Amino acid sequence: MAGTVTGREPLHGTEPGLQGHCFLFMKNNMGKKIKKIIDFLTVKIWHIQHDDVSPLKFYFYEVIKTVVLAVERATTKRMINSASALTYSSLLALVPILAVVFAIARGFGYNKYIESWFREALASQPQAAEAIIGFVNSYLVHTKSGVFLGIGLIFMLWTVIMLINNIEQTFNYIWQVKKPRSMFRTITDYMAMFLLMPIIIVITSGVSIFMAALSGEIEDYVLLAPVVKFLIALMPYVVMSAVFIALFIFMPNTKVKFRCAIILGILAGVAMQGLQLFYIHSQIWVSSYNAIYGSFAALPLFMLWVQISWTICLFCAELSYTNQNLEEFAFNAQPEDISHRYRLMLSIILAGHICRRFSEGQKPYTALELKLQTGIPIRITNDLLYELTDVNILTEITNDEKGEDSRYQPAEDLARLSVGTLVDRLESRGKWTIELDLHKFESPLWRKVMTARRDYLESQRRVLLKDL
Repeated sequence: MAGTVTGREPLHGTEPGLQGHCFLFMKNNMGKKIKKIIDFLTVKIWHIQHDDVSPLKFYFYEVIKTVVLAVERATTKRMINSASALTYSSLLALVPILAVVFAIARGFGYNKYIESWFREALASQPQAAEAIIGFVNSYLVHTKSGVFLGIGLIFMLWTVIMLINNIEQTFNYIWQVKKPRSMFRTITDYMAMFLLMPIIIVITSGVSIFMAALSGEIEDYVLLAPVVKFLIALMPYVVMSAVFIALFIFMPNTKVKFRCAIILGILAGVAMQGLQLFYIHSQIWVSSYNAIYGSFAALPLFMLWVQISWTICLFCAELSYTNQNLEEFAFNAQPEDISHRYRLMLSIILAGHICRRFSEGQKPYTALELKLQTGIPIRITNDLLYELTDVNILTEITNDEKGEDSRYQPAEDLARLSVGTLVDRLESRGKWTIELDLHKFESPLWRKVMTARRDYLESQRRVLLKDL
């Protein structure tokens, strides 16, 4: 019996060790799985071609890549900072824009309905809605009396233009658009937005009022009444989705495909309504916030709501961009990661193809045709073409100001466009902002370096791009 007990003692003594080994094994196994998932999302998924997997699985991978790229771009491009800037601009421009909307509504004769619609739109921020309506009415009264006709009118236009301009710059940054709108298109587009948006708001609110009145008259109809009530409940989602779709299509100074904008516009509209419902149903949290800040709580809560709204908008814009340009992220290549020497070589390849095609009298290349001809990813091709155009090696030809069908041809006589000219201009691109005393660099060794540099460029100037 004693021997039996003694034989069992080592087994009891080793139980904690076995548990520790099992925990360590599970931890290492989970660590390997996490590392495998990260490796798949960062490397392997970008090399999967359409023929490697089933169509459904490939579509699923495309969705994963779109989300991964959107999250990566949103974090690296400081989307939260952009949303904060737009929040500030929105707060400045909100009262002038609503003043125009209320003025148009009064012209139609139903400004009270617009106030009711605005309160419903900001049902999650009732205190902010009342304060804003008070500001708007005061603004209109003073404008009518002539107090704000001068400086007030200029300030109103400036805040609205600043808001639209900030939205455009943010969307252009998301879509990597480096060419801004022309002055003529800026004036016409901004004025159209400034005049059409209040009219659209008034019309949509009028339609909602009409449908609400209609639902009250047909309550006795068994089939028609539920349909009308469903349409009334659906209308805020439709209006909000339409607003985001319009933003995604018209604000960037580039061609946005409708199919890429409509899906993400609907997603943004639904998310915004979800945010509304969250704020409405979180009154306990809001009440505790009011207990701390008192009547002042309406402002930070409203600012937080606007900030989250712009964050939703910008993230869905990132999704729209990555969805349309997913092929441009071949192997997840980043233009800024390419070395200077490799950028020069790729630029020479692109310029050589364009110059040779021009010397043959053929139709100029588009960026997509150059990508197919050279194998350089389209995203890098677009970036290099912009630099070559900026240094006057190439010129861009387009019939559409948004540059959807741009073609590229030499900007100068082919006899003057050489490899040396291209290298010299690309390396001189930018501004000299540091003033140095160059007399300190007049030693014999420095003169030897500069002479070698000059001889190198002279030798490269004898190699014409059209001959490559």
